[in-house]
Amino acid sequence: MGEVERWVSLEDIARHLDVSKDTIRAWIKKGTIPYHKIGRQYKFRVSEVDAWVESGESADADKHIETEE
Repeated sequence: MGEVERWVSLEDIARHLDVSKDTIRAWIKKGTIPYHKIGRQYKFRVSEVDAWVESGESADADKHIETEE
């Protein structure tokens, strides 16, 4: 049986992507980065986040600005 990928924290994924924790929180709020909420904590699978980066979707993560009409 294959090894199960472990969940990583917001701090771990910020370090993995070399961005700030505030950037990760902003991406979570916008719903752009793949994450899972467990209780009050956000957890990530590195493979999902890497696939998100490789897909090019992360390039637009900071461009999604919500406007109120």
